[in-house]
Amino acid sequence: MDRSGIEETLTAAETAVASGAAIAPTGFWKAVSAVKRDHELIEVFADRIGRIDRAALKTWALVTVPLWVGNLLMIGGTLIGLVLVAWAYSLEGAGAGIMFLVGFGIVLVTTHGLSHLVVGAVMGMRFTHWFIAGLTRPQPGVKVDYATYLRTPAPSRAWMHAAGAIMTKILPFAFLGAAFAAEMQAWVVVVLVLVGLGQIVTDLRWSTRASDWKKFRREMGSDQSAS
Repeated sequence: MDRSGIEETLTAAETAVASGAAIAPTGFWKAVSAVKRDHELIEVFADRIGRIDRAALKTWALVTVPLWVGNLLMIGGTLIGLVLVAWAYSLEGAGAGIMFLVGFGIVLVTTHGLSHLVVGAVMGMRFTHWFIAGLTRPQPGVKVDYATYLRTPAPSRAWMHAAGAIMTKILPFAFLGAAFAAEMQAWVVVVLVLVGLGQIVTDLRWSTRASDWKKFRREMGSDQSAS
């Protein structure tokens, strides 16, 4: 797609956003892909693409909240999860195991997006909102500012995407140590192992085609050397 084609496509995307329609049918993401491969085009179009992408969030996300609100919720949720895990140490029987797993589950959910946020921020990206995409995708997500995303080197973008997936693979096995230290029942250990293995299987069967690892591969394949 040449520069004039990108201009036309972005104009069509702006019209779609203004009417509340989806931007994908306009060819927006094809234009973004073309821009990624040329540093000069990034400088020309990054801010405009960022505005369109940010406006489009409201057309597909079920729930959105400002970044600071989401940060408070996710960080607060992580702390609550860790407190529940610590509390489980003082409990006995099935209640201890249940409390431990509830705390672990909360941490597993909240740290996924936080991992994207922290790694992205270190790489130079900014973020604008937290969101829930839909009832079938209730995992909280954090929305990157696409202008800063485009201006960040492709490998950095790739590792930002990978960060959440890596975190969700590490946590179940990392919590095994806490479970052993608390002398949790064997079924708690089994659940943690099954969750960890389930996360790996999910990545192999789904994420490489539709989620974080797909985006990782996409960005690693971005060629900006022609610029």
